[in-house]
Amino acid sequence: MHIAEGFLPPVHAAAWTAAAAPFVVHGVASLTRAVRADPDAKLLLGASGAFCFVLSALKIPSVTGSCSHPTGVGLGAVLFRPPVMAALGTITLLFQALLLAHGGLTTLGANVFSMAVVGPWVGYAAYRAVRALTARMSESASLGAGVFAAAFAASLSTYTVTSLQLALAFPDAAGGVGGAFVKFASIFSITQVPLSVIEGLVTVVIVRLLTTVGRDQLLRLGVLRGSGPAQPATSGEAV
Repeated sequence: MHIAEGFLPPVHAAAWTAAAAPFVVHGVASLTRAVRADPDAKLLLGASGAFCFVLSALKIPSVTGSCSHPTGVGLGAVLFRPPVMAALGTITLLFQALLLAHGGLTTLGANVFSMAVVGPWVGYAAYRAVRALTARMSESASLGAGVFAAAFAASLSTYTVTSLQLALAFPDAAGGVGGAFVKFASIFSITQVPLSVIEGLVTVVIVRLLTTVGRDQLLRLGVLRGSGPAQPATSGEAV
C-alpha cells in the first residue's frame, strides 16, 4: 500500500500532503488531550501504535506482482477514535519511511491520508454501525462483530484510496482515471480482501484479550458498555 519515494508527481504529492495536514494537526492535539485526560491510557496508546507499526510493516507478496500488508489502524480507531490514529499512523509511516524504506518522505502525505485518515474514519464508522445493528446481541458478540467490521473496513478502504491516488496520478490511456482505478483496485483487492479478513480476526482476538486484562480501561474509554464512565470528548470523540 505504501506509495514509494518519488513515485507521485510533485503536484500530487504536495496536494495530498496539504489534504492530510489538518487531520494530523487535529490528531496530535487529540492525542495530547487523551494522555492528559487519562494518563493510564499511555500503555494502551503505545500498544495501539506498535500494533499499527508491526502490521503495516509486513510486506506480503501478491499474486499480481505487487505487495500488500495489513494496516493495523482499526484497533486504535475503536479504542481511541480516528483523530488519535491520525497522529499514531503518521508517526508509524514516518518511521517506516526513515528506517525501513517503506513508503517515502515525498509520498508521506498521500500515505498518511489513505492509511491514517481515511482508514480509521471508515473503520470507526463501520464499528459504530455494526454496534448499533447488534445492540440486542450479547456484549461479547456485538463487540466482536463491531471490531471485525472496523479492522476489515479500515484495511480495505486504505487500499481503495491508494488505488484512487495512483489512478489520479497515472490515468489509463484509454479509460482515463476510472479505467486506471479499476486496474489498480483489482490488483490490490486480490490480496487485500483475505488480508483484511485475517486482520479483522486478529484484531478481535486482541480486543477480547483486553476485555479480560484491561476491562476497566475499556470501560473508561467507552468501548465496553457498562457502568463505567464514557470516554471524555477531549480524547478525540468530538471533532
